[in-house]
Amino acid sequence: MNNLERAQTLVEALPYIQQYYGKVVVIKYGGNAMISPELFDAVMEDIILLHLVGIHVVLVHGGGPEINDMLGKIGKEPKFVRGLRYTDEETMTVVQGVLCGKVNKDLVATIIRKGGRAIGLCGIDGCLIEARRMRRDDGEDYGLVGDITTINPSVVQKAMEDNLIPVVATVAIGIDADTSYNVNADTAASRLAVSLGAEKLIILTDTRGVLRDPKDDATLIKVIKRGEIQALSDAGVISGGMIPKIECCAGAIDGGVKRTHILDGRIPHSILIEMLTDEGAGTMIF
Repeated sequence: MNNLERAQTLVEALPYIQQYYGKVVVIKYGGNAMISPELFDAVMEDIILLHLVGIHVVLVHGGGPEINDMLGKIGKEPKFVRGLRYTDEETMTVVQGVLCGKVNKDLVATIIRKGGRAIGLCGIDGCLIEARRMRRDDGEDYGLVGDITTINPSVVQKAMEDNLIPVVATVAIGIDADTSYNVNADTAASRLAVSLGAEKLIILTDTRGVLRDPKDDATLIKVIKRGEIQALSDAGVISGGMIPKIECCAGAIDGGVKRTHILDGRIPHSILIEMLTDEGAGTMIF
């Protein structure tokens, strides 16, 4: 790329920077983008750049692989019930320690080392995420897995007012028992985006987005309107692990978030490609 091409790239980004300046963008971060060093660095660089051009980025993260690694070190086998991590008291101690401790602080430290300004938070801080024990009609016991009841975003808003990037670990404070709860990170990001009046919710995944044919990346659906979701679900286009992600996007839109995106976290700088270029990336739901 020569200097003129670099300048043209910046000019292409200008209207998007103007559009999103001062707006809130919530990014849910997980999957391979957290494991690969190259992708990890790319996501952190994207977030810092967006912050430096005046966009308020809130990073919400999980940490499943790190939790599994720690469970393995203490000789405990991870257990899942209908796709959800069964969380007994010992597992909850590991989840809280890994998510709120190591993963959260590693993310904050990386942002700072790369020239950004960040602060680590979890759902317990300032009662940011309140939850009660999850009860389902299937009769299964999921342990200390919580359903989010309330988001109290003031601690995140204060961080943004102080020109910091809030990095949020999704462990909630229990309102029905003296315990913490393990809550779904996609759901937490969606609910937080609504409570902050976010312009966008971005969910990083390990797929290109919503595909008409799951085996063919060329069948990517780039744009889905809120009213089209049910028909795509009925047709089996939205299925499996994509269902809860789409539900989170739909909930965010219903709550007032203008645009939601499911992006492939395996593509370096997919966040910038989506937000600051004409082409975009992944699937946009609005």
